[in-house]
Amino acid sequence: MEDFLATVRSISADKDYVQLADYLNRSNELLAKYAGQIEAAIASLDPDQHSLAFMALLLVKLSLPNYGDFELLFSQIQQFITICSQEQIQFAGDKFAHLCHFITHCLVDLKQPMRGIRMMCIAIKKAQQSPTQLTSIHSDLAQLCLLAKCLKPALPFLDTDITDIHKEGGKYDAKALLSYCYYGGMIYTALKNFEKALYFYEVAVTCPAVDVSHIMLESYKKFILVSLILHGKIMDLPKYTSHVVMRFLKPLSAAYHELASSYSSNNPNEVRTVATKSEETFRVDNNVGLVKQVVSSLYKKNILRLTKTFLTLSLSDMANRVQLSSPKEAEQYILNMIEDGDIYASINQRDGMVSFHQNPEKYNNPKMLKKLDNEMRLFQHLDEKLQHMDRELSTNPQYVQKTMGTHCDEDAMVGRMRGDEGLM
Repeated sequence: MEDFLATVRSISADKDYVQLADYLNRSNELLAKYAGQIEAAIASLDPDQHSLAFMALLLVKLSLPNYGDFELLFSQIQQFITICSQEQIQFAGDKFAHLCHFITHCLVDLKQPMRGIRMMCIAIKKAQQSPTQLTSIHSDLAQLCLLAKCLKPALPFLDTDITDIHKEGGKYDAKALLSYCYYGGMIYTALKNFEKALYFYEVAVTCPAVDVSHIMLESYKKFILVSLILHGKIMDLPKYTSHVVMRFLKPLSAAYHELASSYSSNNPNEVRTVATKSEETFRVDNNVGLVKQVVSSLYKKNILRLTKTFLTLSLSDMANRVQLSSPKEAEQYILNMIEDGDIYASINQRDGMVSFHQNPEKYNNPKMLKKLDNEMRLFQHLDEKLQHMDRELSTNPQYVQKTMGTHCDEDAMVGRMRGDEGLM
């Protein structure tokens, strides 16, 4: 073990991290033989100066039948992630991700997800090569935030447009990508940001695949429910969605399609009947709350339709028209919709009348101008990203070779056709 530590310190001092990573990979069997000295070796290394070696020792400790006191292990991993060298861990991104996955799994099992949230935020930034790169650790953070019911820490990462996916161990982690989209959709759903939730579920469903995964199926079920809440119908998936996926998703989510079919009738009683009929299915899928929001959204859509027909309407008449139980319930719906900005209306408490108004926004105040300016800047930034990605693609050797190959095939075909014309 002393020789190992001396070699590590020597190579680390030279900052030859490629050689160090190779040496550590070849030392796994040696370290396993000296398992009893692992704790002392960990204590002798600086997590900042010897990040790769420190991580290698931690991984050996995790591979042991009994890694000992969890609190000690948690403290070591937390210390390592907090102060490790970002430059060094880039040479072993898959191992760093494995460490994060392990501690996340432990905290989930222990029902202590809150303890890992800050750690995963730091880990993502250490693992990323750019702020817009997706890592497999993103899914760890999203899962912990959901379980802890502490959603805010995940939002800066979810709100960032992804332009690259980190290759860990020379390959992409498909499960991590699907989990990130699924958990991200659930976070946005909990925050009632249904537009972004729908987008995340759609990405999960439309990922290239030759088979349907459980994550894709669960994402599709929530995609249907959020589509109904947001648009009143199941939104069409893009044409590039895998045919294999589409062939199996619909039969496996029959109850959800039946709910969508009843929703198109605009009859809340019919929707409620279907929801009650398939309640056990929705309960097993943990979608009962979302189904209730679907039913509630139909009442709101029916109220919204009334605003296009009437200028004023009594609360009792409105309750009858949209099949609500009482004028009081109708009033609560109206107040909620006014607060959410869905309608513009006022309620006269004395005679129980509702007056509907036009959108008062004139788009000429400083707040709106600032919003428009921010939107324009966002689109400009997106345009710059697309241009940059287009330039990278056009200079990619594989893309150029494939494009040139296609052109050569076309030229050859034209030549053969001209030759055939000459024979004729």
